[in-house]
Amino acid sequence: MRTEALALGAVMLAALVLYALFGGADFGGGTWHLLARGPRKEAQREAIAEAIAPIWEANHVWLILVVVVLFTGFPAAFAALGTRFHAPLTALLVAIVLRGAAFVFRSAPGIARHHARRWGTTFALASVSAALLLGMNVAAIVSGRPAPLRLTLTGAWTSPFAVATGLFTLALFSFLAAVYLSVEAEGALREDFRRRALLSGVLCGVLALATFLLSADDAPLVRVGLAQRPWSWALHGATAAAALIALFALAARRFPLARLAAAAQVGLVVLGWGASQQPYLIVPDITLASASAPRATQRLLLIALTAGALVLFPSLRLLYKV
Repeated sequence: MRTEALALGAVMLAALVLYALFGGADFGGGTWHLLARGPRKEAQREAIAEAIAPIWEANHVWLILVVVVLFTGFPAAFAALGTRFHAPLTALLVAIVLRGAAFVFRSAPGIARHHARRWGTTFALASVSAALLLGMNVAAIVSGRPAPLRLTLTGAWTSPFAVATGLFTLALFSFLAAVYLSVEAEGALREDFRRRALLSGVLCGVLALATFLLSADDAPLVRVGLAQRPWSWALHGATAAAALIALFALAARRFPLARLAAAAQVGLVVLGWGASQQPYLIVPDITLASASAPRATQRLLLIALTAGALVLFPSLRLLYKV
């Protein structure tokens, strides 16, 4: 396999890790907006909005990067995704766009309180839907099931494995959001988010096991990758260790450590998914090699990405600092 193709594959995987760590946490914030309860529910929602507002739009740069690299560097894979998974991908994009629009409208100057509440509920429901659909799309891509070339509303993305993967993704993003919020909040609000982080962290473990068991029938190639490659159990051990450290740190109220461990857990989950299906972009027939653009195109793309990184990373650092 070409070095250029491997390098671009690594770029896409790294971008997906960053999207999960930042964009995924934004989706998780929508979960806690929807589930806000008790005398501090409005304060919880305001804390979520304040955490998301400065950076939420910038976090989608990682997903855009994946699309651009796929379209330019692996056009055959891009075409196959657009035809085989048109329905679930369209649903995902609608949820992402609706979520962003609702988030802006809920805080528009002069908006009536009842309208703001409706837009807030729309934002929350769209966030939950986006997280679910993201996981379901991933499950469809790794399932290896033949997909028809005509539009269908069911298929690999509605299988039990896909639903379990969607719920696991939602729980993982919600856990990450609650951990991040527990670092930023103070007093009673911090305790609210700490409890939510502990509950969702335990739920992540249950759903991870359910997803792994269901993969035996619905995603056998990825199941082999997760269980039988030389690195498989080392990865599982590292992921489990990160999850346990995060939970114990939350229990001990060591919030910065919990944030670091939770981010490591999510990053390892995404890395494990990518490594388990290597060298496939779409299981079982489209690989990095078979979908590659001409070598000259991939080389130019790598040069453009390097130049873009010199601008992107300092800009993002400044954004987060401000």
